[in-house]
Amino acid sequence: MPRIGNIDLGEFPLLLAPMEDVSDPPFRYVCKMHGADMMYTEFISSEGLIRSAAKSMKKLDIFEYERPIGIQIFGGDVEAMRESAIISTEANPDLIDINYGCPVKNVACRGAGAALLKDLPRMVAMTDAIVKATHLPVTVKTRLGWDEDTKNVEQVAERLQDIGIHALTVHGRTRVQMYKGEAKWELISKIKNNPRIRIPIFGNGDITSPQKALEYKNRYGVDGIMVGRASIGNPWIFNEIKHFLKTGEELAPPTFENRLSTCIAHFHKSVEWKGERYGVIEMRTHYGHYFRGLDNFKPFRARLVTTDSIEGMYEIFEEIAQYYEEIEV
Repeated sequence: MPRIGNIDLGEFPLLLAPMEDVSDPPFRYVCKMHGADMMYTEFISSEGLIRSAAKSMKKLDIFEYERPIGIQIFGGDVEAMRESAIISTEANPDLIDINYGCPVKNVACRGAGAALLKDLPRMVAMTDAIVKATHLPVTVKTRLGWDEDTKNVEQVAERLQDIGIHALTVHGRTRVQMYKGEAKWELISKIKNNPRIRIPIFGNGDITSPQKALEYKNRYGVDGIMVGRASIGNPWIFNEIKHFLKTGEELAPPTFENRLSTCIAHFHKSVEWKGERYGVIEMRTHYGHYFRGLDNFKPFRARLVTTDSIEGMYEIFEEIAQYYEEIEV
């Protein structure tokens, strides 16, 4: 049964991936409600934290109902990362996670995220500094390597375990692949089966269904699975996976009422945390996901993404409820 420090994650934990502009407290709320065992903040810039930038500091917000939860930090400077670990520790998460996997250009080209895969000595020095800067467990999320010729994650796993990390999550692609092609989990499995490795190893990439979760659990032997993009507009995936792993049977898909009530709960938390203006605006990216596949939804979506008031939004939710209940979705 995997543990991260003193954190008991259960027999086969399902982790919510840290996703920029997605994994904020409102989204984490609905994922926790539907079965996520462990969650992480959006990745937070170490430079932003040490400069007390408002956007970065806001991302440190965590709530008791989210536990266990980790704060994920990224950056290219060892001292800035050490200081940001201290700042993050003061926010009282359950662990600190280091992002060595983000592939996007404005992160990697600044020597952060997946760029550290090209500089293992700096990665080791940075991790060591962070482990020594906090009393909390430190974990890492990374990729297979920078490109096909530099898949060094096996060495990364051993080196980082030796300096004190408590768990490792590996996304089954290189940085060059970004999110394209199929995630390859064979190297993740090799790490898990390495007799030197004692820490939990979690796999990430392409887990889009309960069936795939069971297949990858059995084939690759990981300690748990991290779910990312498949949870957007679909927080039910966590309980669906758990049910399938336990019984071999599929849960019934969420009803229209489930979809609408969860979307409204997400909206409510968004406004509660961000205030009316940003809470309304920043929910707009989620509606297409929550209501994917509904007939005749386009006019409603057009109104959802242009209405600016809380009252107006609840009126539209009520109209959506009445319309689809009448046609028995």
